[in-house]
Amino acid sequence: MLCGLLALSAASAVAAAKPTERSRQKAAAEAQRAGIQQKLTALKKEISRTESEKEDVADTLAESEEAISNANRALRDLNQETLETNVRLQGLATEQERLAQTIVLQKKQLSALLREHYVAGNEDRIKLLLSGDNPNRINRDLQMMAYVSQAQARLLASLNANLAQVEQNREKVENAKIELEEIAGEQRDQKAVLEKEKARRAALLGELSSKLVVQRKQADSLQRDEQRMSGLVDKLTRLIQEQAEAERKRQEVLAAARAKARLEAEAAAKARALARAAAKAERERLAREAAKAGKPAPKPLPPEPEEPKVAEQPKQEERTPDISLAPAAPAGAFAAMRGRLTSPVSGTIAARFGAKRGGDGPSWKGMFIKAEEGTEVRAVAVGRVVHSGWMRGFGNLIIIDHGGSYLSIYANNQTLLKRLGDAVRAG
Repeated sequence: MLCGLLALSAASAVAAAKPTERSRQKAAAEAQRAGIQQKLTALKKEISRTESEKEDVADTLAESEEAISNANRALRDLNQETLETNVRLQGLATEQERLAQTIVLQKKQLSALLREHYVAGNEDRIKLLLSGDNPNRINRDLQMMAYVSQAQARLLASLNANLAQVEQNREKVENAKIELEEIAGEQRDQKAVLEKEKARRAALLGELSSKLVVQRKQADSLQRDEQRMSGLVDKLTRLIQEQAEAERKRQEVLAAARAKARLEAEAAAKARALARAAAKAERERLAREAAKAGKPAPKPLPPEPEEPKVAEQPKQEERTPDISLAPAAPAGAFAAMRGRLTSPVSGTIAARFGAKRGGDGPSWKGMFIKAEEGTEVRAVAVGRVVHSGWMRGFGNLIIIDHGGSYLSIYANNQTLLKRLGDAVRAG
């Protein structure tokens, strides 16, 4: 029965397995451990790349924060400059008001002078020349009139200058305002861009941090899986060594028993040969004595039946039967089915053997099939169960030996319906 994901790994390149159950188990475990080590190595490289990316993003984030700090400082300076400009603008406004009042007064004065000059015309000068008064007085009066004309001219020039100053001040004020507004707008736009970039980099930094957490958890899980698989390999290695040692001792006992039996058989054969020779000599003696006495020779005794020879049995036949010595599938049958194996369960293929995880991650070491809970999982070919039990990281795990060093591995099963040593059929 299958719960969630089913993992099928047709390990066609497993290291040459010895013809024992534990050797096959060890080969399967070593293949699993090699796959886990490969995944762990690839994941550690990913973690290193992610950490490097995180450092780069952190550096650029620091640069963004520094640029934002500079922008804030520039905006503060602009604000201060704006305050100073406003003070100057207030001063200019006051000066404008004073100039406006002066211009109003000057316009009044100029208007009065022009009106007097227009009324008087040039008659005053002629009257002074024809009056017959003292020439000195006439000259003084003429000079006074000239001074008045000059005052009128100066007043007019001053009025024009004040009007020009008012226009110039107005232009300065407008230009200062426009310039400050443009600079402040540029600074605000730049700060907005920097804030947006800072937010993007901060989000990327958060994503990389989360990715590192997940990758480190995966690495820890793979590390524990590798340790468990290494423990299984070591245990199987010890069991194989113990089994080999027990077999060696058993063969020594059998060899000693065979040697003892052979010696006993040889001694018995010699004793029988001596007995036959003594019996023959006795018959011959009796025959000679009968011949001398003129009596008939005694009837010869029937020959003793020759003891049958016991052929020594080959060592192979004396070994204790082992479930792995009787494979359920003939050697080479599984290899002939390559490319024609049926799916062990009906479902959706989530990952295929050799495909990369996440685009650039380690490759999948088996075919992963999503199926409904309770769906039956069937063997892909005839074989014999060499492992049936739970293993951390793989769940309820069954390994089937198909002969010829071919194994199929079924992980994450809900229930294990087959036991160690059970023969299975395809489907």
